[in-house]
Amino acid sequence: MVKIRLTRLGKHKAPFYRIVAIDSRSKRDGEYIELLGTYEPFKSKYNLKRDLIIKYLSNGAQPTDTILNIFKKEGIWKEFVSTKSTKKKTKKSKKTTKTKSVEKTKKVEEKAEK
Repeated sequence: MVKIRLTRLGKHKAPFYRIVAIDSRSKRDGEYIELLGTYEPFKSKYNLKRDLIIKYLSNGAQPTDTILNIFKKEGIWKEFVSTKSTKKKTKKSKKTTKTKSVEKTKKVEEKAEK
Protein backbone atom coordinates (compact mmCIF):
# COMPACT_ATOMS: atom_id res chain seq x y z
CA MET A 1 0.00 0.00 0.00
CA VAL A 2 1.21 3.49 -0.81
CA LYS A 3 1.15 6.07 1.97
CA ILE A 4 1.66 9.80 1.93
CA ARG A 5 3.84 10.69 4.90
CA LEU A 6 6.71 12.83 6.21
CA THR A 7 10.42 12.08 5.96
CA ARG A 8 12.70 14.03 8.29
CA LEU A 9 15.63 16.16 7.21
CA GLY A 10 17.44 19.07 8.82
CA LYS A 11 19.73 19.57 11.78
CA HIS A 12 19.35 18.54 15.38
CA LYS A 13 16.37 20.40 16.89
CA ALA A 14 15.70 22.10 13.53
CA PRO A 15 13.54 19.66 11.59
CA PHE A 16 12.59 19.99 7.96
CA TYR A 17 10.22 17.49 6.38
CA ARG A 18 9.55 16.22 2.89
CA ILE A 19 6.05 15.08 2.07
CA VAL A 20 6.44 11.92 0.01
CA ALA A 21 4.52 9.02 -1.50
CA ILE A 22 6.17 5.90 -0.12
CA ASP A 23 5.51 2.19 0.28
CA SER A 24 4.06 1.56 3.74
CA ARG A 25 6.68 -1.10 4.51
CA SER A 26 9.61 1.29 3.97
CA LYS A 27 11.58 3.02 6.71
CA ARG A 28 10.60 6.54 7.76
CA ASP A 29 13.53 8.10 5.90
CA GLY A 30 13.81 5.32 3.30
CA GLU A 31 13.56 5.47 -0.47
CA TYR A 32 10.35 7.10 -1.65
CA ILE A 33 8.31 6.90 -4.85
CA GLU A 34 7.78 10.61 -5.42
CA LEU A 35 8.33 13.93 -3.66
CA LEU A 36 5.00 15.71 -3.17
CA GLY A 37 6.08 18.76 -1.17
CA THR A 38 7.91 20.12 1.85
CA TYR A 39 6.99 21.27 5.35
CA GLU A 40 8.91 23.56 7.71
CA PRO A 41 7.24 23.31 11.13
CA PHE A 42 8.95 26.29 12.81
CA LYS A 43 7.96 28.64 9.99
CA SER A 44 4.63 26.85 9.38
CA LYS A 45 5.49 26.85 5.69
CA TYR A 46 4.08 24.36 3.20
CA ASN A 47 5.19 23.82 -0.38
CA LEU A 48 2.80 21.31 -1.96
CA LYS A 49 2.32 19.89 -5.46
CA ARG A 50 -1.48 19.83 -5.53
CA ASP A 51 -1.93 17.94 -8.80
CA LEU A 52 0.38 15.09 -7.78
CA ILE A 53 -1.19 14.83 -4.34
CA ILE A 54 -4.71 14.57 -5.72
CA LYS A 55 -3.49 12.02 -8.29
CA TYR A 56 -2.02 9.81 -5.56
CA LEU A 57 -5.09 10.19 -3.33
CA SER A 58 -7.43 9.25 -6.17
CA ASN A 59 -5.28 6.19 -6.90
CA GLY A 60 -5.72 4.99 -3.30
CA ALA A 61 -2.75 6.38 -1.35
CA GLN A 62 -3.47 6.72 2.38
CA PRO A 63 -2.33 9.92 4.15
CA THR A 64 -1.06 9.75 7.73
CA ASP A 65 -2.88 11.74 10.41
CA THR A 66 -0.37 14.61 10.32
CA ILE A 67 -0.50 14.80 6.54
CA LEU A 68 -4.29 14.71 6.59
CA ASN A 69 -4.29 17.73 8.93
CA ILE A 70 -1.91 19.58 6.59
CA PHE A 71 -4.12 18.76 3.58
CA LYS A 72 -7.20 20.01 5.43
CA LYS A 73 -5.47 23.30 6.35
CA GLU A 74 -4.38 23.85 2.75
CA GLY A 75 -7.77 22.87 1.25
CA ILE A 76 -6.40 19.88 -0.69
CA TRP A 77 -8.55 17.35 1.14
CA LYS A 78 -11.74 19.30 0.39
CA GLU A 79 -10.73 19.55 -3.27
CA PHE A 80 -10.06 15.79 -3.40
CA VAL A 81 -13.40 14.92 -1.80
CA SER A 82 -15.29 17.21 -4.17
CA THR A 83 -13.63 15.69 -7.25
CA LYS A 84 -14.38 12.24 -5.87
CA SER A 85 -18.07 13.06 -5.34
CA THR A 86 -18.47 14.58 -8.81
CA LYS A 87 -17.10 11.41 -10.36
CA LYS A 88 -19.69 9.37 -8.45
CA LYS A 89 -22.48 11.70 -9.56
CA THR A 90 -21.53 11.35 -13.23
CA LYS A 91 -21.49 7.56 -12.91
CA LYS A 92 -24.94 7.60 -11.27
CA SER A 93 -26.37 9.91 -13.93
CA LYS A 94 -25.10 7.60 -16.69
CA LYS A 95 -26.79 4.64 -14.97
CA THR A 96 -30.10 6.46 -14.62
CA THR A 97 -30.13 7.50 -18.28
CA LYS A 98 -29.46 3.89 -19.28
CA THR A 99 -32.31 2.58 -17.13
CA LYS A 100 -34.65 5.26 -18.44
CA SER A 101 -33.81 4.40 -22.04
CA VAL A 102 -34.36 0.69 -21.30
CA GLU A 103 -37.76 1.48 -19.77
CA LYS A 104 -38.72 3.54 -22.82
CA THR A 105 -37.78 0.73 -25.20
CA LYS A 106 -39.81 -1.73 -23.13
CA LYS A 107 -42.84 0.55 -23.31
CA VAL A 108 -42.44 0.94 -27.06
CA GLU A 109 -42.16 -2.85 -27.47
CA GLU A 110 -45.32 -3.37 -25.37
CA LYS A 111 -47.23 -0.88 -27.50
CA ALA A 112 -46.01 -2.55 -30.67
CA GLU A 113 -47.22 -5.95 -29.45
CA LYS A 114 -50.74 -4.60 -28.82
